Amino acid sequence: MSDTPFRIDHDAAGTRFVVSAAGTDLATYVYRPDTPLEESPKPYLYPLTTLSGAPVGVYRPWDHRWHKGLQMTWSHLSGDNFWGGPTFQQGAPGHGYVWRENHGRQVHRAFEPQDLGGSEVSVVQGLDWISSRDEVWIDETRTLRFHSADTADGVWALDFTTALTNVRHEPLEMGSPTTHGRPGAGYTGLFWRGPRAWTGADVIADGGHEGDAVMGTRGAWAAITGEHDELDGGATVLAYAGTTSASTPLTWFARSSAFACLNPSPAFDTEIKLAPGEVLSLSHRFVFLDRMVDRRELEPIAQRFAL
Repeated sequence: MSDTPFRIDHDAAGTRFVVSAAGTDLATYVYRPDTPLEESPKPYLYPLTTLSGAPVGVYRPWDHRWHKGLQMTWSHLSGDNFWGGPTFQQGAPGHGYVWRENHGRQVHRAFEPQDLGGSEVSVVQGLDWISSRDEVWIDETRTLRFHSADTADGVWALDFTTALTNVRHEPLEMGSPTTHGRPGAGYTGLFWRGPRAWTGADVIADGGHEGDAVMGTRGAWAAITGEHDELDGGATVLAYAGTTSASTPLTWFARSSAFACLNPSPAFDTEIKLAPGEVLSLSHRFVFLDRMVDRRELEPIAQRFAL
């Protein structure tokens, strides 16, 4: 694997930075977003590209304006919504989603000193999770590590680790729509939304699971491989469930029907109760490949990048 160097460039306004390698802007991390409150403002990674510059993300799609590339979310947090949009409420009219004034937000606090260039670069960030009642509920330390850029293989990787400390004076109930009564809707945590062109793309996962059968499984990795609009060819996004300090297992919310997404959910069908002062630690990895692959080619790559 080559040691293609990365570079981080911050904007003058102090709202975002761009990570580049091999002459390509790979990821823009917007850490002070100009996001409407009803979309639960939070940092996000978008645009996201492969080493050749092909798009592997989407921003504010018409069906879910709160979807923005790759971002850390929480859909049900002690009655508040750190996901965006309406909140699922069991027994509500229609599909059970209700617009409420319960949107929380994640606010950038500071970065630790960082190395702005090298064969890998890491950013350590402090954030406050602020409830709809303007109370700080979570003190987060988040690390983004960009590494393993290989121009010959057309690949680069991102590690996302976080420590979420409950600074509220009572337990935090950390769940999902499924823990609140909607089967198969366990989305919460680190969520990637793929390009519109990847709707219906191939989903391949650990344990031989494929397609819609990946949803709700607990394998080590899952991937989506699809073709681009405008550009010839395609790409693959490979995600690793990683680790959690909670007793609740990481479970895949992954599909390409309706839209392409990968989400190693920490609370798919079981709520996490985080006591005051307790820390929830999560670690995940995403790998971006500049080509489409089948299972035969993907499995050795998945082993090579395994956490």
